[in-house]
Amino acid sequence: MDVHLQRNLNWATMAVHGFVDWKGNPINKKQHGGVRAACFIYFLVVMLNMAYVPNMLTLVTYLHGTMHTGVASSSTIVTNFIGATCAFALLGAFLSDSYISRLTTIFIFGPFELLGFGLLALQAHFPSLHPPTCDPDAQSSNCRSVHGFNSILLYIALYTIALGEGCIRASLASLGADQFDTDDPIESRQWSSFFNWFTFGISSGAFSGLILIVWLEDNKGWDIGFAVGALLVLLGLLVLAFGFPYYRNQRPQGSPLTRVLQVFVVAFKNRKLTFPETLEDVKQEDTSQEEVIPQTKDFKFLEKSSIYQGKAGGWSYCSINQVEETKIILRMIPVLISSIVAYITTPLLLTFSVQQGGTMNTRIGKIHIAPASLMLIPVTFQMIILVVYDQFFVPFARKITGYTSGITSLQRIGIGFLFMPISTCVAALVEMKRKHYAEEHGEPMSVFWLSMQFFILGINDVTNFVGLLEFFNGEVSRGMKSIGTAIFWCAIGLPSLLGSVLVNVVNKISRNGDREGTGWLEGKTLNESQLDKFYWLMSVIGVIAFFNYLVWARKYVYRHNPRISVS
Repeated sequence: MDVHLQRNLNWATMAVHGFVDWKGNPINKKQHGGVRAACFIYFLVVMLNMAYVPNMLTLVTYLHGTMHTGVASSSTIVTNFIGATCAFALLGAFLSDSYISRLTTIFIFGPFELLGFGLLALQAHFPSLHPPTCDPDAQSSNCRSVHGFNSILLYIALYTIALGEGCIRASLASLGADQFDTDDPIESRQWSSFFNWFTFGISSGAFSGLILIVWLEDNKGWDIGFAVGALLVLLGLLVLAFGFPYYRNQRPQGSPLTRVLQVFVVAFKNRKLTFPETLEDVKQEDTSQEEVIPQTKDFKFLEKSSIYQGKAGGWSYCSINQVEETKIILRMIPVLISSIVAYITTPLLLTFSVQQGGTMNTRIGKIHIAPASLMLIPVTFQMIILVVYDQFFVPFARKITGYTSGITSLQRIGIGFLFMPISTCVAALVEMKRKHYAEEHGEPMSVFWLSMQFFILGINDVTNFVGLLEFFNGEVSRGMKSIGTAIFWCAIGLPSLLGSVLVNVVNKISRNGDREGTGWLEGKTLNESQLDKFYWLMSVIGVIAFFNYLVWARKYVYRHNPRISVS
């Protein structure tokens, strides 16, 4: 009898939290969710990143070599493509939190990514859909850049991929996190571990893609590589569909952006009102709500939106829960901004490290490593460190600190930001050594001199990448989980755009006012540039950004107690 009673309580608990199965029925914790459901999600993560990551890294080569776009134009197209992916993540987050479930969002927009890779494969396969073959570097005057209908087709394909990838990104991590109940002592540990293995899935997918897809595109053709990418996306979606009976699905709770805007509007309308001495003028909370957020004391001016004046409607009064949901977003903004600033050096170091590797000896015996495949080095380090972190460090740290994740998410992010200036200092020393070696010996030194900075990049991804994902997903309310994940992807994507701005500013300043002069990073080759000086500058920026982050992280108060819950 006790077993049946407990099972019914589990049903009731998860129903109140807003979780249902794919048919809309209350879920059973023993049958739905957990590690089993997460495994289907992990598989899709691997497949998507096998297709997306290598093609994103080789896209500049494809645009310049096959579509004959200029070097600057190719870089701009790729940057805009990455930015569009982040923008579409916000769209997917809004839809999945507001009107359709996260799972439905994935299956609606997943086929768009499949279609985009298919269009790229068709364009690369048929000669009539791309410019004639030529060498854009040796015969630049004779090479015609892609134009007209073919140019339109190229952009449709790229932004169709961005639409699908962005909307899936916003929903996938949140769907996975939904499979674990953070109020359950056991599942709260699994929830924290999920983000480690989610990132491991990204890394393993990127690792496999950098071997398979890059080899196919180098040896069999771009059309084959794009086609295999489409098939990988299709396979991932099919496997995800097999998990339909096992998922816990969060019911959409209406537009979170509208709820937040209502709080500001009503608070402004009620700005001249005084807070009531009794609860009579405050709209009482509906105890049937899927999540009741404890009331806090900061941002008191927003609480005027909860003064009830007898008028119905969201634009006349807001619930206390709605006010607290808005406060959560405001508290996260300083952490978000300081994280974006601190993360700027990461994509720059990654990009320039690959360029450094391209000028070095990349042979292992008789095997030649393609420049794009140099990313295998930091990805390999990342996968190894992730396993060690999750299986050994977290259990050990948990016994000492009492935190479910071993250390808090903000501490984890901070460790990553601490290592960033260290990695750029190492990179500066290696770059000085590389140039000196080339001048002294007349030949490039081994690419394995980059191992240390790649190793530190691996630590960086294991700490601040996973920490940011866990923080933004864990701190927002249940009705804004996809928005939280989208904010995370923006925090990762925006530094790439800001990094491009930083490079342009540094080049302009380092010309010493001479328009025809050469900036630090404007040399015809890397040997003629002054990348080591730029690395030292990045080290200074990294130190300042770390202490700035530290200030805001120390002020932040977690919504949930990060320590281990006791049953």
